[in-house]
Amino acid sequence: MKHIATGIISAAILSIAATAASAATLDDVKARGTLKCGVNTGLAGFAAPNDKGEYSGFDVDYCRAVAAAIFNDPNKVEYTPTSAKDRFELLANGSIDLLARNSTWTLSRDSSLKFNFTGINYYDGQGFMINAKKIPGVNSALQLSGAAVCVQTGTTTELNLADYFKANNLQYNPVVFEKLEEVNAAYDSGRCDVYTTDQSGLYAIRLSLTAPDDHVVLPEIISKEPLGPLVRQGDDQWFDIVKWVGFALVDAEELGITQANVEEMKGSANPEIKRMLGGEANSKFGTDLGLSEDWVVNIVKGVGNYGEIFERNIGAGSPLKIARGLNALWTKGGIQYAPPIR
Repeated sequence: MKHIATGIISAAILSIAATAASAATLDDVKARGTLKCGVNTGLAGFAAPNDKGEYSGFDVDYCRAVAAAIFNDPNKVEYTPTSAKDRFELLANGSIDLLARNSTWTLSRDSSLKFNFTGINYYDGQGFMINAKKIPGVNSALQLSGAAVCVQTGTTTELNLADYFKANNLQYNPVVFEKLEEVNAAYDSGRCDVYTTDQSGLYAIRLSLTAPDDHVVLPEIISKEPLGPLVRQGDDQWFDIVKWVGFALVDAEELGITQANVEEMKGSANPEIKRMLGGEANSKFGTDLGLSEDWVVNIVKGVGNYGEIFERNIGAGSPLKIARGLNALWTKGGIQYAPPIR
């Protein structure tokens, strides 16, 4: 999901970020015994609590993968629900160690806000959803002139929306809310004709509507939204750990290492697999990160590989049924690609 405009983030928050990042995050996490991870307040497939308050989802599994790499236990995570407005402050002030909340990688976040994205776990783009029964015959965003559009404030969704309608000489009436739940409720109640956010989010939100089958996601993608986890700048070891956990998930899928076969694969004669799973003599890949040499084994045993995480949370095995598309491996027509562990 989109990011708060840089100018809204106060100088005080940036100062807090610089201070918080000076600590050795891995040491703090180990001493605490849990990873503090910021997630969405509730987005189906990505991060949502059940009736017991237990979180699951695509982003949640990234938190769990980091915990598995550190503790060999994917359950050692404290989840903090974050809104589009407060997520960056919570990361900056050290309330969370990692933000895994369908957030878009932009230059301003890296530079002005002093964060580091650890990779792209989902290639996304902003789209539009309509109630096809309310405005029948619409099959393109270019037919939306004069529509009332529900949008979450404090995000670049607003900016992209304005740019798109202006560039195409279309008029619209923005209906803005701060909280995701407010936007969802307004759209579901018919206060607006159109809902705009990341296309992945639209598929998730549609499931929560009163009559999901009445709603259609239009084909247009109007922006680039590379989503991924982020950490504070100033702690290179922590940045490397979270970054390489993400890479390991993708590399594991490419090499056919799954949650079901990872123990068997430890005996593989394939040198690439041996290196990855800590079986190479005198290997220091895990040690150099501050982890054990079987860190990848622990990740895959705990949560599976990238493809398994995708499929069960948002892919064919989930209610969302989102096609892999660009998020398929580079060997299968997509652009998911990770550096090698060697």
